[in-house]
Amino acid sequence: MDISGLSLLLTLFILRPAAKASAEEITWTYSGLVGQSEWSEYFPECGGTAQSPVDVITTQTKYDSSLIPVTPLGYSQHGNKPFTLYNNGHTAVIELPEWMGLGGLPWLFTAVQMHLHWGSGGPSHGGSEHTINGLSADAELHVVHYNSELYPNMSAAMTQRNGLAVLGILIVTGEETNPGFNNILNYLSRIRHAKQSAFIPAFDVQTLLPKDLGRYYRYNGSLTTPPCYQSVMWTLFNERVQISKAQLLKMETLLYSSTAEEPDRMLLQDNYRATQPLNHRVIFASFSAESGKELSPGEVTAIVIGVMCGCVGLAVIVRFIVKTIRFFRLLHLETVVVNNSSTSSWDILHNNRPAPMPRTKKPEEDEKKQDMVMNSTSDGEIKDKPETDP
Repeated sequence: MDISGLSLLLTLFILRPAAKASAEEITWTYSGLVGQSEWSEYFPECGGTAQSPVDVITTQTKYDSSLIPVTPLGYSQHGNKPFTLYNNGHTAVIELPEWMGLGGLPWLFTAVQMHLHWGSGGPSHGGSEHTINGLSADAELHVVHYNSELYPNMSAAMTQRNGLAVLGILIVTGEETNPGFNNILNYLSRIRHAKQSAFIPAFDVQTLLPKDLGRYYRYNGSLTTPPCYQSVMWTLFNERVQISKAQLLKMETLLYSSTAEEPDRMLLQDNYRATQPLNHRVIFASFSAESGKELSPGEVTAIVIGVMCGCVGLAVIVRFIVKTIRFFRLLHLETVVVNNSSTSSWDILHNNRPAPMPRTKKPEEDEKKQDMVMNSTSDGEIKDKPETDP
């Protein structure tokens, strides 16, 4: 081969595009070179039509009376064997024992793991993956299960329709500490860097769930991280779970997405995916709009205080009306007494006098008789008077 041919082969080798790395070899991130906008380029299903998370528009959900409350199975039966807490560079993962499961679904699902998503700006700055009516929570917990009736393990189920069932729990912040979440957050310092793991005491996983497991939204979606398999039956609870501001701060500031060997430490923050289009999917609700919306503790307190104030106000108004009526009655009685006291004694006596007897005609006849007597007497005197000479 001559020099020109060898040069051509060398040029072609240098310019030859590198083979595309497999999905397992790609290090994806939430932002950066292989961020969310590039996921579908390396993981095709991330560009599918049934992706998660989604924004739940409550007025567009469809009530399904067949949706019964989900039933945690063995969540409180943690035993003595510790749980494994793991930093995978994207979140904190807690591996769950296989005796934990989930009922109330068309199939039996076995628990695999749970993990958290959060933001970076503290309370009211977002961090949840799912949103309701465009509003995000401060964080979100996912409890992942696989369909153990149809598939032998998680790996086989995760690529199949209805292969997975994930519980989504929205987390908000308040003043009170949530003891259940301390079972995780108090041990984050043991796994500060990616690829670190630690054993933690087992605990009742049900303490992380909302109390009302009967009110939720159900839809078909996907994993919210690559490879974004569209195999998830999602259950997003309507009731939020509350943690304290200090607990949220631990979640947002204790972990790194970088390994301990890397010189530049990168905080693990904003590990949530943006909401995805519904693409004509229907979100079902286990409760109807007529059944009333779920109230937060603050709303319940405000309603109770409002009702109490309303009752007090009504009592004050009733008391005022009663006092007003009594006042006018007393005023009326006093007026009657004053009027009676100002009446003359004659009027009082006059009122007590017996009715006058009707007049008779006897006095008039006596008068006439007297006149006649007088007249007759006068005439007699005149007649009996002797005549005298002129």
